[in-house]
Amino acid sequence: MEQKENNYKNNEMDLINESQINKSEKKDDKKTLSPKVDYIFQKLFGEVGSENITIDLLETILEKNIKEIDLSENIVLRREMENDKLGVLDVLAKIEGNEYCNIELQMAEKSNIIERILYYWSRVFIRNIKKGEDYPELKKTIAVLIANFKIDELEEEKYHTKWMIIEEKDRKKILTDYLEIHIIMLNKAREIRKEDKEIDKLLKWLEFLENPEGERVKEYMKEEKAIKEAKEKLDEMSKDPKIRRIAELREKVEIDLIMEITNLSKAEIEKL
Repeated sequence: MEQKENNYKNNEMDLINESQINKSEKKDDKKTLSPKVDYIFQKLFGEVGSENITIDLLETILEKNIKEIDLSENIVLRREMENDKLGVLDVLAKIEGNEYCNIELQMAEKSNIIERILYYWSRVFIRNIKKGEDYPELKKTIAVLIANFKIDELEEEKYHTKWMIIEEKDRKKILTDYLEIHIIMLNKAREIRKEDKEIDKLLKWLEFLENPEGERVKEYMKEEKAIKEAKEKLDEMSKDPKIRRIAELREKVEIDLIMEITNLSKAEIEKL
């Protein structure tokens, strides 16, 4: 990882001005924070101590058993472009010591999203080999994008798709499993839940992300231990004034950015 990125580790002050954190603000003090705010998403799933809930989420997305993950390599903030208004907060998990998985929750619709996710994947892939090391040191890298908007290129696809490099003609041979990309579209998942179809475990997790205080989530907590643990951690985070203030300011910037890109009103965005 580049030195510039390392400078952000354990430095939450870089997210917002310190004086902004300390402002007294009583509004919505009891409201549960939204897991869809990138800062909250990363603290919920990317902090050391969150291994149980993150393993469960990843097992559900990747459809495989995971014994252990390492969350210690997460950074607080990274900026992909010099003119980024928000920076990127995501979750990086090292799975069983031999593969990486990067999870990003993207609220604001951005152009060239497919190219962006390939770029994010490549950044993680190349960082696990050091100068002078041989190519066998490279590790399988998985990118997971959770998108809160419609992706035109995937309009005909299911809400959760998995992509790999496959031989085109016979479509049987996978060139390598070192590249794996999962794209999850919240708008499509929302439609499935509205239709009251059979709800799979991933849909339960997505319901938690979108509506952690909902009646459905309360029911899921009775049968899904990891979702219950995630909700309890979210409740504790929601009581912390500093976390609340950072989350509020991150959310405000996100909303302003979405308004700029989509021309939607704040009220329309909050319904997403």
